[in-house]
Amino acid sequence: MDNLTLEEKREQFREYFAVKHETNINITPVADNQPLPPVDNLTEHMPYAFRIASDISTIEAKAIRPLRNLSDHASELAQFLNHQSHKIDLIMSYVLRQEDAEDHQFRTHSFGGSGVTVDMNEPLTLGSRHEIKVFLDVEASAVFCYGEVVECEPVTQTTQDVTLSQDNGIPTNDMQATQYRVSLIFTRIREQDQELLVRASLHLQTLQLRKSRKPDNH
Repeated sequence: MDNLTLEEKREQFREYFAVKHETNINITPVADNQPLPPVDNLTEHMPYAFRIASDISTIEAKAIRPLRNLSDHASELAQFLNHQSHKIDLIMSYVLRQEDAEDHQFRTHSFGGSGVTVDMNEPLTLGSRHEIKVFLDVEASAVFCYGEVVECEPVTQTTQDVTLSQDNGIPTNDMQATQYRVSLIFTRIREQDQELLVRASLHLQTLQLRKSRKPDNH
């Protein structure tokens, strides 16, 4: 990844499906002279809450998987374990939220297995590296990784403004504000976390498709 050109990184960024969805994300710049940890040692650099969440997710998967091959008599036990798992997910979601730093908080425009796209008020430098925390409400989980800016384009958005016009006193409602759509490719991410992002993006796409197919009740 580090040896790829900017264009090659952009192509790799587009290889994965990305779903348009807003969720909280922390983006913290990394100094140019600061080396990034190898993926094999990434867990050691994670905040403790992220490590706990990862371990619990692995334990849950190992506990429930064997029950799938049993007879119907195990269905009630599997249902009970699923309920317990859901309670643990809710607790871990609260714990992980304590890692959501307001000073570095943004909202995603879209995300997928290869990276995230975020709308910002200020541009980020192409090639700059950042520590990333993605908080996934849909999975009651979060992902810690590192990323690099591969695209940064200005976008104009219409904002509502109740200021009265100086000419006729009529409220102006079509003010234009320039933001920047920043795309970051993941450069250091664990395989299980990448799979989690892929699973979450596909889950959200399914929910969005179901919602779009519902008949209009109005």
